[in-house]
Amino acid sequence: MSSRETILGRVREALGPARGTHVPVPRDYRRRLSGRQAPTRADVVALFSERVAEHRASVRHVGADELATAIAAALWGREAGRIIAPADLPFGWLAGLEGVAAQADLPAADRVQAVRALDGLDGVVTGCAVAIAQTGTIVLDGGRAQGRRALTLVPPYHLCVVHADQIVGTVPEAVARLDPARPLTWIGGPSTTTDIELEQTEGVYGPTVLDVFVVED
Repeated sequence: MSSRETILGRVREALGPARGTHVPVPRDYRRRLSGRQAPTRADVVALFSERVAEHRASVRHVGADELATAIAAALWGREAGRIIAPADLPFGWLAGLEGVAAQADLPAADRVQAVRALDGLDGVVTGCAVAIAQTGTIVLDGGRAQGRRALTLVPPYHLCVVHADQIVGTVPEAVARLDPARPLTWIGGPSTTTDIELEQTEGVYGPTVLDVFVVED
């Protein structure tokens, strides 16, 4: 008998007669923010902005009619001279660009060359699938205006547009809106990681700078 078979045999023995039976998962946890946490819809949006800022990201509220100007100003302020965007990004979002070279992301046959091309860019502009007020998290699922996952992992700067109606209160609310079969990317601020010696490093798993624009439609 192999080591694998020995281990699996012990597991089966430990599980006993209950092996293979359905075990109910308790679902009595809180699914929504309480009225004290967020009495109104405006409070949900405000809580999201507060939590995003706690993650060292910049957050700004803009009207739909000023979004293009705000994006152009942000890119100029970050000195992002070369950016990329999903091919289906709304055209109007980048209509105000001046002095910024923007390119649409197109499928590449060679993955290595595609990553190198992204590495040479200054930033990316995307939308999102949903955002969570309680945690200040933004979720991308590769849907409209979001593009493939590499777009938001390789360039050093990410500008993400979040519409107010995409913001939900809690993680369970967000999960209910998402398709688990899609490629989900959960963003909780600029990329930081800490090694075994507690040395913090930025940009290992994503951009070092995150700007979030909340659009009040």
